[in-house]
Amino acid sequence: MTADDGRRDELVAALAAVRERVAAACAAAGRSPSEVSLLPVTKTRPASDVALLLDVGCDSFGENRPQEAAAKVEQVAALRPGVTVHWHLVGRLQRNKARSVVTWASRVESVDSERLVDTLGAEVVRAVDLGLRPGTLPVLLQISLDGDPRRAGVPVAGAQALADRIVRSPGLELHGVMAVAPLGEDADRAFGVLAGVADRIRADHPGAVVLSAGMSGDLEAAIRNGSTCVRVGTALLGDRRLASQ
Repeated sequence: MTADDGRRDELVAALAAVRERVAAACAAAGRSPSEVSLLPVTKTRPASDVALLLDVGCDSFGENRPQEAAAKVEQVAALRPGVTVHWHLVGRLQRNKARSVVTWASRVESVDSERLVDTLGAEVVRAVDLGLRPGTLPVLLQISLDGDPRRAGVPVAGAQALADRIVRSPGLELHGVMAVAPLGEDADRAFGVLAGVADRIRADHPGAVVLSAGMSGDLEAAIRNGSTCVRVGTALLGDRRLASQ
């Protein structure tokens, strides 16, 4: 058995275990597993792991750092030429990185300010005009569930106005909301707040159907509160990291 074979077996087993957790959580919540997608978060993991996950049926991946992601996009394309891969930026995005990100991102899930909306939208229009991307960029509005200004996310009180601004942007499409449960807080309470925000935004913008919430440690609570996408890193990929990390 080669190293790749061994790693593939590890990933297949981990993927099955995570999917079993999702199915069990959906059953407990009276939901269908088909309502919840799984986004492997491959930050700090090597491109070879992404390639192996592509081989076993995954096609969308979450990345946190734009620079790491851009390099990995190229590496995966070389490892699996011709295979369609959907890359989601799930980490904080600085405006000076927007020009690069719009050339490879299928979705940006961390939009949390008016300035970022305006910059990202303008860079998408520019990229489309130059033939660097095929069309508008789907985004999620990142919500701060505790209002801490030191962390990413728009406060709940400002979510509706920022959602409206995204919808007015010619380069962006509002697909829904995303959040991370604050450390030390009850996940059910936090995700319940997020579900309320999502409902209010969806009332004005019916296309905003994505509720991205839940990670390795709290995906069950997220699914109980309506999550349609769980972002899983450690439970799927373990602690294997890039040599430079």
